[in-house]
Amino acid sequence: MSGVPKKEVSHMKEDPFISIIIPVLNEEEAIPHFVEVVEGILEKSSCRFELLFVNDGSTDSTSDVLHQMEMSDHQIRIIEFTRNFGKEAAVTAGLEHAEGDAVIPMDVDLQDPPELILQFIEKWKEGNDVVYGKRVRRHAEGWLRRVTAGLFYGSFNLLSPFNFPSNVGDYRLMDRSVVEVIKLLPEKSRFMKGLFAWAGFHAVEIPYHRPSRSKGKSKWNYWKLWNFALDGILNFSTIPLRIWTYVGGIIALGSFCYGLVIIGQKLFFGNAVPGYPSLMTCLLFLGGIQLLSLGIIGEYIARIFNEVKNRPLYVIKKKREDN
Repeated sequence: MSGVPKKEVSHMKEDPFISIIIPVLNEEEAIPHFVEVVEGILEKSSCRFELLFVNDGSTDSTSDVLHQMEMSDHQIRIIEFTRNFGKEAAVTAGLEHAEGDAVIPMDVDLQDPPELILQFIEKWKEGNDVVYGKRVRRHAEGWLRRVTAGLFYGSFNLLSPFNFPSNVGDYRLMDRSVVEVIKLLPEKSRFMKGLFAWAGFHAVEIPYHRPSRSKGKSKWNYWKLWNFALDGILNFSTIPLRIWTYVGGIIALGSFCYGLVIIGQKLFFGNAVPGYPSLMTCLLFLGGIQLLSLGIIGEYIARIFNEVKNRPLYVIKKKREDN
């Protein structure tokens, strides 16, 4: 949390406009149920709202389902990508096109309980800039997923210069002032949870229990999660680069000391200089260390390469005309 003062409650609109950003990829089964549940909850509030779906290159009937619902529901808006650009690009597109006084990114699978939206809005009206949901229990996920998630959050906070709340996803309410700051960040390799935390502002959490998906299947596997975690750490910390300065210094010092030991053994005890086994062990060890350090440097160079190309983060299809 930063030292930014809270907004005065008296400045809040009586009928604020809320934008819900929903990235979707092959979610034809989940969308109708999502809309029914979320609209039923939002209608209980005093807020106007929009459901902004970002179709991230779906190959099933997601596009048709969305356009059919859009024609009968003026609260639904659609952004369609020309291909799959990834969830981070989809959330970014939603933030750039959302019109609300407050914005809430959430998944279509309803694992983030939509009932929390009303609590988000109440906390926001009290003057908080950010209200995020914190997962207390993750029953729907296996033990390996929970352990690796804990390792990631711990590693990120150890390496990052700012605090990143653990077990917190994209599900949160952000005031328009926060959204405008996020929109100023131009990087192509994006880790949205980190960008949200980097922006600061006054934030409060609401704990919740995360249920299983209501419809469809998760698009995340362990390989995608690994790359996602790697992006998160490397995008917000240079410590992995600095580590190799110290590793190199320690190895050099150790090698110097070991050389003195070998010389002493030869001069004072007449022992033969260690031969092939010790030489190969040292060479393989140092070769592995060098390749590992080059790999870390390569990861940073790859990100620099992607940034300097300055390609757009996503491409939007021209909106099709209804017959």
